[in-house]
Amino acid sequence: MILYKNINKLDLHGYDRDSARILINEFIYDNYKLKNKKVVIIHGVGSGILKNTTHKVLKNNKYVNNYKLDNFNVGMTIVDINI
Repeated sequence: MILYKNINKLDLHGYDRDSARILINEFIYDNYKLKNKKVVIIHGVGSGILKNTTHKVLKNNKYVNNYKLDNFNVGMTIVDINI
C-alpha cells in the first residue's frame, strides 16, 4: 500500500453489491471532476463478489480508461481515469 499512499482510495469492505455499484460510480465521477488520473478500489479477496462487481462497473463507466488488479495485492484494483 505504500506505493499508493497519495492516491485516493475507496474501501468496499462490508458493502453489498448494490451499494458497491453506487459508491464506485460516485467515487469515479468525483475523482474525474477533481482531475485525478489514478485511483484505487479496495474490494478484498473473499469469494470474489465485490471484485467481479467492481470490474463490471468499471467496464461500463465512461470515465474509466483502464483498470487492473494490483500485481502484489489481488484485493485491490488500480483505475486509470480519462482526464
